[in-house]
Amino acid sequence: MNYWILDSFILFAYFAAIIGIGLAASRHQTSLDDYALGGRKMPWWAVLASILAAEISAATFLGAPGEGYALRNFTYAQLALGTILARIFVSWIFIKPYYHFGVVSIYEFLEKRFGPHSRQAASAIFLITRALASGTRLYVAAIVLVLGYEIYTGTHPTPMVELGIYLLALFVLVALTAVYTAVGGIKAVVWTDVIQACVMFSGLGFVIWHLWKSIPGGLPTIHGILQNPDDLSFWSLGPYFPNDLWATLRAVFETEYTVWTAFFAATFVTMATHGTDQDMVQRMLTAKNPAKSRLALVASGLADLPIVFAFLSIGILLYVHYQQEPDPNLPTRNAHVFAYYILHQLPPGFRGLLIAGIFATAMGSLSTALNALATSWVRDWYEPFFAPRFKNPNSLRAARWSTVAFAGILVLIGGATAWVVISNPTSRILPIVLGVFGYTYGSLLGIFLLGALTKNRGSDTGNLIAMAAGFLSVAILSGLPSDLLKLIGLPPLPRPDWLPLIAFPWRITFGTITTFLVAYFFSPKGR
Repeated sequence: MNYWILDSFILFAYFAAIIGIGLAASRHQTSLDDYALGGRKMPWWAVLASILAAEISAATFLGAPGEGYALRNFTYAQLALGTILARIFVSWIFIKPYYHFGVVSIYEFLEKRFGPHSRQAASAIFLITRALASGTRLYVAAIVLVLGYEIYTGTHPTPMVELGIYLLALFVLVALTAVYTAVGGIKAVVWTDVIQACVMFSGLGFVIWHLWKSIPGGLPTIHGILQNPDDLSFWSLGPYFPNDLWATLRAVFETEYTVWTAFFAATFVTMATHGTDQDMVQRMLTAKNPAKSRLALVASGLADLPIVFAFLSIGILLYVHYQQEPDPNLPTRNAHVFAYYILHQLPPGFRGLLIAGIFATAMGSLSTALNALATSWVRDWYEPFFAPRFKNPNSLRAARWSTVAFAGILVLIGGATAWVVISNPTSRILPIVLGVFGYTYGSLLGIFLLGALTKNRGSDTGNLIAMAAGFLSVAILSGLPSDLLKLIGLPPLPRPDWLPLIAFPWRITFGTITTFLVAYFFSPKGR
């Protein structure tokens, strides 16, 4: 038990350092611009670290090794290639206009280009989707505490006890993050992200070394166990039907990880998340100028590939390790295997470091989400509609209280997600997390691309119609109506054999194309 005292000390020291840095960053804040953009004085390398910390949530920290453990290959890493290409597009299409117009909320760009309805619709989509996506990610960090409960008691918790552990962990984690985010704003977010990135990467390096050392025979043993045709593969062209082009295309759209997904679907996904999501773009706008912002963004894409390889390597090595040393108590959920290994196999001290790494990823993505949600709410809704009703409106105070309110909302969403996963133990985390925003972010990207790439196409009203069309196309292609009917106990709708049931990485692609094409048919009034 003394070993756990060392791990606990490391965790408390980590939390104390993060809270201290966050509170120190609160000095000299006098306006919403300071709170949201930090005076545009952040160095590019800190912005780079912050982007990485926000991208690598606890869902990725445990879910990506889970993908490697389940698939035993690197096909998921193909998606990182598309993200590099997408960041180049984002850096040249969106970054400069955002700086040029001096926006705090990026949805102000849509009002300047089209009108207020486009701005409000886009902001509402972001607020709802980001809350759902961040909430579903959030519960993952508590997995390690559920497994810790099993170690301490020697029994698996009942579903209600497990849910209680999740809710308690979520409340503590969110409360700590909300404190430094609400007080310190984006400066606290960026500088704590730098610390969190260092903790996370140090932990990953140690785990790979520790796993490799634990496998007798090293590389020959690994190759001896991984003998299936798809094991250790990186490229996947997907199914191919030489005499039926449409069947081949349909199969490609229905497969998650292929080279086509990497260069097309992943490109659209990253353009949406890094170009039209206030959560990600806001930290880019803290850089001193567009050039520094572009440097941080593109460099983060180049850093993503080795990071994803590291996560997947951990999952593959975990599979080999437990083939060599079978454990009857190994969790059935793929995403729990890495957490189980951390708690059972890592030495004291390093175990605390890895647990801190899990919390670091959760807090990094959570703090940015809270800051972005509060900024968008205040800038897009409070200032235009509510502030005029007050004698002495204070946007900075409103942003801080909004941060606290959104923290409570995310706890509820995280708890609901935990219950869904408890009820469905075989569910895979990454498709759940990434699938949430797939329904709506295509609509956002389509409108932003229209605004950035054209000068006389699109209208405020037409954009609303186009965004609705984009959502409906994704809902139909992904089978959402039938899924909703199943939830309430009704039979699914009949589906034509020729219609593909698209995999989650393709949702934003189809939503973007539909939205852009529909919106393009409209033109501003008077032209």
